[in-house]
Amino acid sequence: QVQLVESGGGLVQAGGSLRLSCTASGSIFSIKTMGWYRQAPGKQRELVASVANDGSTDYADSVKGRFTISRDNAKNTVYLQMNSLKPEDTAVYYCNARILRITAWNTDLRDYWGQGTQVTVSS
Repeated sequence: QVQLVESGGGLVQAGGSLRLSCTASGSIFSIKTMGWYRQAPGKQRELVASVANDGSTDYADSVKGRFTISRDNAKNTVYLQMNSLKPEDTAVYYCNARILRITAWNTDLRDYWGQGTQVTVSS
């Protein structure tokens, strides 16, 4: 089994900063892509940022220049540094990882999700 555990959400004033962390554990052969998604009330879940295992990154236009994603492959951990936060960044943030597992019986590549962490930005 695989688990993703997130931490770092909370309440912050507009203009402030937060850092999210997410660690994958379990029977993992390799992690392809790690990323962060968010879902605000009444809206669809959207990609915030992702980082591949070669370090290449992708960001939503709304967070470019304010958020930075990084990963520590040795720790199976992905981080999201969020600066200059705005009220519209308020959402539940979900960690995602595309993980390859290899057993004696099969090879399995699929997406795993964390439980979500609330980020609230007050104006």
